[in-house]
Parts: sequence; C-alpha cells; structure tokens
Amino acid sequence: MMISKCRFAGLVATAALVAGGAFAQEAQMETPQGFGKRPLTMIVPFGAGGGSDQLARAMAQSMNEVAGLNFQIVTRPGGGGVAAIPDFMLAPADGHTILQHIDLIVAAYAKGDIQENPAEDWAPLCTTQITFNQLYIAGDEDRFSDWESMVAYMEESGEQLTVANLGQVGSMEQITMDMMEDAVGLEFRKVAYDNPSERYGSLIGGHADVLFEQPGDVRNFIESGQMKPIVTFYEERPEVFADVPTHRDLGADFDAMLRFRGFYVKGGTPQDRVDFLVEACERGFNTESYQAFNADNYMDLIDSFRDQEGTRQLINDTVATYQAIYEEMGILE
Repeated sequence: MMISKCRFAGLVATAALVAGGAFAQEAQMETPQGFGKRPLTMIVPFGAGGGSDQLARAMAQSMNEVAGLNFQIVTRPGGGGVAAIPDFMLAPADGHTILQHIDLIVAAYAKGDIQENPAEDWAPLCTTQITFNQLYIAGDEDRFSDWESMVAYMEESGEQLTVANLGQVGSMEQITMDMMEDAVGLEFRKVAYDNPSERYGSLIGGHADVLFEQPGDVRNFIESGQMKPIVTFYEERPEVFADVPTHRDLGADFDAMLRFRGFYVKGGTPQDRVDFLVEACERGFNTESYQAFNADNYMDLIDSFRDQEGTRQLINDTVATYQAIYEEMGILE
C-alpha cells in the first residue's frame, strides 16, 4: 500500500514524539573513525537523467538518511559504461569513492574488455535494482501499433527499422536483439547511444523507430503516452503490462536477460569501511523513500535486493551466462 508523502511525514513525526530518542538511536550507525567527514563521490557510468543517474541519486538520499553520508554524484558516460572505470580505479581505496554500475560491466569482464572481476577485485556493497527490458515505439507512431503490425510493416515495405540501444558487441541489449531477430527472421539496424536523453529523444523525435529500454527508466514517457511498450523480455507478463506480449508469446524461445544495478568500492578498502557501507546500502534500500522510488520505477516487480554475497553470486552466475553465449557467438577463443 502506497503512503502519501504528507501522511508519511505525519507518521514519522508521530513516531518520533512517542518513541522520543529511541527512534533516532535506532536509525544511527556507528561510523568508522575518520570516515565520512567529507562528501563521498558516487561515479555513474552513464549520462544525467537516465536510470543509473536516477538510482544513484535515490540511493545517495537514502544512505544519507540512515548513515549521515553526503554524496557528490559524478557522471562519466562513454564506452558503454567502461569509460567510468579509470576514474574509479585511480581513486584511493578508502571508501570515499563508490562506483554505481550495471550488468554491462559484468559482460565487459566476461568478454575480456576489462581485467578486474567486479565480484573479486572490487568490493560489492549491494544490488538494489533488478528489472526486465522492453521494446517501445513512439506514442504517435502511425505506421504500426504493436509488434505484429510492426512485423507486417517490415515484411511488406522491406524497410529495416532502427533500434536505439547501447548496442556494443556482446552487450545484453545487442545479444537480446540478436536472439529476437533469429527467432522471428527479421533484422534491425541497431544504433548505440550512451547518453539516455539522446536515446529517448531519438525515438520521440523520429530518428529511431524502436527503443530498447527498461520500463522504470522511461516511466514518465510511458505515462505521458510518448512511448508505448510492444514486447516484454521476461518469462511472464507482469500485471502492470498484462496487455504487452512477452518474447515467448511471440515464439522466441530464449531465456530473458535482466538488467541489474549495484554499488562497489575498490578492493583493498579497509574492512570496517566496507562493512559500514554494506550495512548503509541495505538499510538505505529499506527506507520508505527508496522503496517508494523503486515502486515508482517498476523496480518492485522483481525481488531487487542482493546483499554483498548475493551480489557476488549474481555476478558470477552472469559471467558464466555471458561466457557461454560469447563462446557460441565466437567472441571468446
């Protein structure tokens, strides 16, 4: 049940009056000596306004609530997320620099584009978003209205439609589209955009015909009618998208790959600081503000939290999945 901001503020105020100092004491965390006296830097590997940037700001707010930490958010787009790695690796291993990253960096490690294993060479803190992907058309698209009519249009016109996504060789977006193309016997032209606003604008402005994205990242466009989902890449239809077919509904027999976003500090960071940040990450995830953020972005449709060990397992499982796919594609020797 969603609680309005006004009602929630009243509940918090009432609880504080009733419980006195106990409420504040319960929310406090013991900060490691010498840590957090200056703002922490949170590096985001994609441009402002996208899902990663939104997530970083929501978690920064919630970790401030539970641990009194202040953050400076720094976006470092480029290279499908890889361009952010040098800044992270050059920072001191003191816990004051946190990298927020997505499954693309796991794919990059599996393919050999980076040498650092995120599960072992970095210190995972937690994963706070796991979600599925969809294909979208513009709300004012007049050539077709859904997947079936789009396929009919492509077959009749012979036109190769453009898909806006991250598109690097071996990325989850590119692999998923390749598998979809194989399943339905069609070919799209995939165009890479690192900057989310450019990616979204390409669809709305008519420069791309289809967008590959997660629903939470474009919820405002969905609700305003500027974008319309036509395929969900998931094993079943989520209730909120009950009228949107899954890839399996359309005859594509492959396991859907999911997007996940988590947080890391450098390997070698003092253990007491790692432990503190791990706890702050989990407690931040469980705040009312962050739970509301996840719900507002469809991130509550899948169990989205993984603790440190759960994140390591998620990474290791994903590396194995990507490596098997890359071997089949001939990317790995």
